[in-house]
Amino acid sequence: MRQPRIGDVWGAVLADALAGKRAMEIIERDDGFVMVFDAGYLLVPFKRWDDADERRAMRFVRGRVLDIGCGGGRVCLHLQERGLEVIGIDSSPGAIACCTRRGVRDARLVPIDGIGTSLGLFDTVVMLGQNFGMLGSRKRARRLFDRFARITTPRGRIIAETFNPHALDDPVQRNYLEWNRRRGRMPGQLRVRVRYRDLTTRWLDWLQLSPEELVELLEGTDWRLVRTLGGGPSYVGILEKAR
Repeated sequence: MRQPRIGDVWGAVLADALAGKRAMEIIERDDGFVMVFDAGYLLVPFKRWDDADERRAMRFVRGRVLDIGCGGGRVCLHLQERGLEVIGIDSSPGAIACCTRRGVRDARLVPIDGIGTSLGLFDTVVMLGQNFGMLGSRKRARRLFDRFARITTPRGRIIAETFNPHALDDPVQRNYLEWNRRRGRMPGQLRVRVRYRDLTTRWLDWLQLSPEELVELLEGTDWRLVRTLGGGPSYVGILEKAR
């Protein structure tokens, strides 16, 4: 059977969504579990965001902003309308092309590991759409927290959306979390790849955290969790630099 080829999955998804087609992203986990999402939300304007926690989170954005994993540019466009200076970065060339076409003024092809002081200093780092999962693992997360500290001002803030993997009362989910523990991984350290049509990403680690796990992960870093938004499995954490 023909295997999917590695390519710019997000670019293909966004190109079809922008053309008015229904684009469904497939998340494949290493235990065989599959999740399917309509990617149309990546292009929805702020007034039509159906996630109340994401809308509330925008109230905490201030100063100069870095949007990590900018996708179709929905966050950048909203913040531009508010008069804020925002840079959107993504590792997908197609995503950057989509952002530029939609009117994002400053969208750059930069992977999360390529973030550096050459971008300047930021007051707010935004990681919505579950993009906090890019932290990947305990070790990588702490390295990225150090990086974020270096590129933010003393009043730096991170607005991060994630998912509490322990909140689902589902035997498949419980078994996966336990399997991760036995492998020496964090319970919510998912091993996934994203697929669309005949394309796939490489396998990557995607980290999901409960609020308690997030607090523990932040110990010894420059960051503290000061507030959470949302009472469901998905929530937004507001992180600020420790003073």
